[in-house]
Amino acid sequence: MAYQPRILAFAGSTRRDSYNKKLVKVAAAGARAAGAEVTYLDLRDLPLPLFDLDLEAAEGMPANARRLKELMSQHDGLLIASPEYNSSISGVLKNAIDWMSRRETPDERPLVAFAGKVAAIMAASPGALGGLRGLVHLRAILGNIKVIVLPDQVAVPKANEAFDEAGSLKDPGQRESVEGLGRTLAGVLAKLKG
Repeated sequence: MAYQPRILAFAGSTRRDSYNKKLVKVAAAGARAAGAEVTYLDLRDLPLPLFDLDLEAAEGMPANARRLKELMSQHDGLLIASPEYNSSISGVLKNAIDWMSRRETPDERPLVAFAGKVAAIMAASPGALGGLRGLVHLRAILGNIKVIVLPDQVAVPKANEAFDEAGSLKDPGQRESVEGLGRTLAGVLAKLKG
């Protein structure tokens, strides 16, 4: 049986009507069209406390952090849409990354949830740069925790005007670019893992 890439798609936002949730779903559609199995995750469904070494020492890893690590471990690729907060990534996304980077046992391989994963990143923002500044930080963080980040990325400016009522991008060129990220990730995974 031919290898089918498994991709986890999520946004670094918990807002119900998040532009980045809409954006990552467009990329996920492109990955599915290219033959990948895509799981969409809403971080709102797995709330986490702020990362705290004292909390971890007293109570261990929170159940939702363990669930996130499991999901990450079950997938080869990541589609991540990152809101830009003050020229960087959101606290929600950074907190999730911090919890998932922790070892649950002393013999657990370091960065087991991230090592060897391949990611495509994107952003949508009401601002003129579309979240581009935050993607610089996300790329650096992911690269430092052993994730291969594809060179292609998309930033959608004026996100408050970019999506239709169904959650798709109005501009066909933007939609093609974002779907293309998903297709590219699926293709790279198929070459690497197939």
